[in-house]
Amino acid sequence: MKLSIELASSSKQEWLEAVMADFPAFLQDHANCERKASAMAMSFVAKYPDRIEIIPELINTAVEELEHFKDVYAIMEGRNIKLPQEIGHDIYVKELVDRCRSGREERFLDRLLLASIIECRGAERFKMIYETLEDGELKDFYHRLWTSEAKHGNIFVKMALNYFDTNIVYKRLGELNKMEAEVLESLPLKPALH
Repeated sequence: MKLSIELASSSKQEWLEAVMADFPAFLQDHANCERKASAMAMSFVAKYPDRIEIIPELINTAVEELEHFKDVYAIMEGRNIKLPQEIGHDIYVKELVDRCRSGREERFLDRLLLASIIECRGAERFKMIYETLEDGELKDFYHRLWTSEAKHGNIFVKMALNYFDTNIVYKRLGELNKMEAEVLESLPLKPALH
């Protein structure tokens, strides 16, 4: 059952062209995003240890994201691409987090729903890459990632529904979804996931 909602905007073809023009830089950014996604899932466990209903899924998500990092790193090794010296700030994620409300419960809901939207955006973009790549191992890899990210988009909404009324969840998800489209539109195009 699909719990996430459709993104309020679609990624531009120009974004895909930027990625394909510098795929090594995209792989470096992609690796960083997978590391951060794993850490983000575990940060929920650290900040909300009382939310026992969702801890197992958060741990599984963190492990899965770390496995994605391992897989991207293996691709990078095979192409002699090094990890960047620093994990740069993700302006996209920062801009979204800055739009979260400040109350404990409101922030918890907003962070879960933003995680869903970010995963859905990743799924959309991995699908674009998958559809562009020539047949082979890399194409298969991005197909697997596309389906995995789409699943994660649903998981975070499902987590929110453990604690908040359905109408509240989907009303706020719609609001954040529109904000995400505005943030994405404001960012420069570059060979990066966001």
